[in-house]
Amino acid sequence: MAGDSSGSAPASGVAESFLSIHAVRIFVHDLDRSLHFYLDQLGFRLVIDTRLQSGERWVAVSPPDGDTILTLVAPRPKSVEHKLIGRATQVVLITADVMGRFHDWSRKGVRFLTSPRLRRIKYEPAPAAPTKTPRLLGEEAPVWGSVSARFRDVDGNTFSLVSFDEVTHAVEAGRRALAERLEAERRAAHELTIARQVQARLFPQSRPALGSLDYAGVCFPAHAVGGDYYDFLTLGPDRLGLVIGDVMGKGMAAALLMANLQANLRSQVAFAVDTGRLLQSVNHLFCENSPEGAFASLFFADYHDATGALRYVNCGHLCALVLRRDGTLDRLAATSTVLGLFRQWECSVGESRLDPDDLLALYTDGVTEAFDDAGEEFGEERLVDALRRHGDRTPEALLTFLVDEVRSFSPHEQHDDLTLIVARRRGGGARVATA
Repeated sequence: MAGDSSGSAPASGVAESFLSIHAVRIFVHDLDRSLHFYLDQLGFRLVIDTRLQSGERWVAVSPPDGDTILTLVAPRPKSVEHKLIGRATQVVLITADVMGRFHDWSRKGVRFLTSPRLRRIKYEPAPAAPTKTPRLLGEEAPVWGSVSARFRDVDGNTFSLVSFDEVTHAVEAGRRALAERLEAERRAAHELTIARQVQARLFPQSRPALGSLDYAGVCFPAHAVGGDYYDFLTLGPDRLGLVIGDVMGKGMAAALLMANLQANLRSQVAFAVDTGRLLQSVNHLFCENSPEGAFASLFFADYHDATGALRYVNCGHLCALVLRRDGTLDRLAATSTVLGLFRQWECSVGESRLDPDDLLALYTDGVTEAFDDAGEEFGEERLVDALRRHGDRTPEALLTFLVDEVRSFSPHEQHDDLTLIVARRRGGGARVATA
């Protein structure tokens, strides 16, 4: 393309607009014979074969990996174009493997004028040359070369088949980079699959049987793994620990912190004298074994099976909800700060009680902070309303309904881990629903 002799800048947007070479005309005697050569012997692809309104046949082919097309034209005898059949076309075809093409095409009957040969040219870069590396040159810019061969089509039109050194290097480097990226992605996906399986085993695999309590839990990470945690722990005869937590962050880092928190908690349960000292030990270990600034909110409840007594510590977590049989609501608020930020850490132990048909709900912010298309959060009020309307379901069925409710409200991609525990003390009466 010729430059602008006036030196003026191109019009706005012209320099960035799409620009490419459309086609090169190749004059031939017989279109069908030439199509057989280009398609069957060279392996080109057919771009178009149609007739125009004038009756003229329009045929075009293209290399399998190229954008530029060759338009095959069968000119009228004695025309100027007819005299151009059998000329040197000056068309250069670039390949990564000249020798491979040479042997393949020779077996298919393509006539080569020369065998492939290597040619190198050394040169001195111009002092005023731009600093940007030319497209076909790499780090060894002073040496440029090519492997080339020349061949003819069935009409004697001559083409050059060339493998530029730098192009070959770039193709091979690109192939290696792609292979390495695909292998890295495969390994990462495999490691995530293993991490997901390992984390799934960290959640309770069974539930200690209690005479007075029906309960269940569920966790749906936003990614392959997540930082939410729930657990059911045997604390002694007729005592059950109900635990839910939310570790800072998301993804693999949060999952590792979650595993750390779970290990700390389970290791201390056997030695715990009371709930307050248990959580102090857990906080100490979490501070020792976690990076500076890592923290987790946690709700820990100690339920007594015989009496329904509930002793709890809320470490900066969302309020637990106790929906009474008569429809009233108790919110079990924070009794201490989060775990992991302060080595000198104190907590107070709250007390509550589950009477027959009372419902306890523990959850993480992935539930209440799920938002709809308008940016409105699901919120605690919607959660309480759902519990009131469907609290008579079994814990497993209620969890399924609550998750479906949240996902229906927030149908787009899940942005945070979604974790819930619901527990109901067994009773014999009907629940009272209130607005």
